[in-house]
Amino acid sequence: MTANSHTRRTVLAASAASVGALALAACGEDSGGTDGNGGGEQPAAEDPGGVVAALSDVPVGEATAATTPGGQDAMVFRPDETTVVAFSAICTHAGCTVQPDGEELHCPCHNSVFDAATGEVLDGPAPTALPAIPVKIDADRIVTE
Repeated sequence: MTANSHTRRTVLAASAASVGALALAACGEDSGGTDGNGGGEQPAAEDPGGVVAALSDVPVGEATAATTPGGQDAMVFRPDETTVVAFSAICTHAGCTVQPDGEELHCPCHNSVFDAATGEVLDGPAPTALPAIPVKIDADRIVTE
């Protein structure tokens, strides 16, 4: 065996170890997001009193997309004149953004359907309800609690 072959083996072994380490790092846990792999995460806590939407922007009996002061995608629903509820707009199945459809929220990725008033799963592969975002009516605004 020559000195060259020993050096070549050392370089090949080190290269293989580096590739293996990179492959393991790529298989690590996802940090979430809306890329389809972050489903089921709890929404971040919001500062109380932050405006989510104008009350007039959410018709009675319909869900409306909104963004919380903390930047979280939300669905706001107004079941009657004096009540509002809000839920994360991120599907608990695969992390896609749900779409409002009257009294339901529909996930376009795998067809999960949620009740806009409760966040509960009505149909589809979603394993759990949408996480609630505490909100209330403050004069003519919907704000976080």
